[in-house]
Amino acid sequence: MMISSTAFSAMFALTSAARSADVAIVHANLLPISGPPVADGTVLIEGGRIVAVGPGLAVPPGTPEVVDAAGGWLMPGLIDLHSHMGVYSWPGGESHSDGNEATAPTTPSVWAGDSVRVNDPAFRAAVAGGVTTVLVLPGSANLVGGEGVVLKLRPARTFADMRVAGAPRHIKMACGENPKRVYHADEDGPSTRMGNVAALRARLQAALDYRALRSKPGSTTPTDRDLDVLLDVLDGKVRVNVHCYRSDDIEGVLRVMDDFGVQINAFHHATDAYKVRDLLAAHGVGIATWPDWWGFKHESFDAIPENAALSKAAGLRVATHSDSPDTVQRLHLEAAKHVGVGMSEQAAMETITLDPAALIGLADRIGTIEIGKDADLVLFNHHPFDVRALAQLTWIEGARVYDRAAAERADAQR
Repeated sequence: MMISSTAFSAMFALTSAARSADVAIVHANLLPISGPPVADGTVLIEGGRIVAVGPGLAVPPGTPEVVDAAGGWLMPGLIDLHSHMGVYSWPGGESHSDGNEATAPTTPSVWAGDSVRVNDPAFRAAVAGGVTTVLVLPGSANLVGGEGVVLKLRPARTFADMRVAGAPRHIKMACGENPKRVYHADEDGPSTRMGNVAALRARLQAALDYRALRSKPGSTTPTDRDLDVLLDVLDGKVRVNVHCYRSDDIEGVLRVMDDFGVQINAFHHATDAYKVRDLLAAHGVGIATWPDWWGFKHESFDAIPENAALSKAAGLRVATHSDSPDTVQRLHLEAAKHVGVGMSEQAAMETITLDPAALIGLADRIGTIEIGKDADLVLFNHHPFDVRALAQLTWIEGARVYDRAAAERADAQR
């Protein structure tokens, strides 16, 4: 249901439309996420930030770019909390397989940013689907796989052009099948779930022992970058993201982290989250998951389509993630699937905007259309949950980074 201008003005403190603007998007069906949909919505952008938003606002004289979005649906740029784009670049092959440093069960000091190929064609395809921000993570071979990096998918010549300066640090961990499968033949393992848990405990304790040794007067203990990163995890300086499917594995990781006083940010994939959603809620842990992936490995056999809806109803932050350079192009339709199993349309929208923004740690900048936030926006030709919906225009910080009409003209001229 569209909201009236009076009600909207009462809910939001609007900046005067008389101020200057670099871009004005007018006559849109506006989906701000921070409030109900708005008919005939206007968004004014200046210096890459949203400076005014509301129904039927006047466009400041001299605004250099005015976009008539009549008939279209404008929403915040989509956010993917679990991506391997850039570290497994297209075309796929061993030469582009740079997401798993599978040389030891724990490799905390590696950083996905050092593997990102900025001209991976998958980035352009994601932007064409309305995705503007991603958390690129190492793979899940290791108990501790290394740190991830937050990127905005703006056209870039260098990695620095894509990286979100000041974004929180994130680390990728994994439990269950993957580490024991990768390292089962190694002399020191781990080869079982109990081996996984014991090895994780041992490395966290080793970090504490290392700190104690280094703090002794006259210590000559050499620097260990892996243990330094784990100390940052123990000190709460890094957000912890754990690849984990089964509920018993989720509970096991929570036991370890509770013993060491570590807050988990989100369990990723988390197909069994619905079984322990009360436990996750009590720990303040979010999840990043698919709407309907099932049966592709033993760990996923208990997956149900209602997983995300049940988890969100329990109070969890829920991100609809892709884990795929193909799926990321249709992230809005992935989120739409939640509506069919009981999630409200508003809540489903939050799984690709506000919830992943909060789990990334950038909810003050992205995830909703509000004054002061980055002008990361996507305009669809139909409601984003309509199977016919295609992104027509995508902006990142007010800069147009995708234009479907221009792309089609360019294709026609080839």
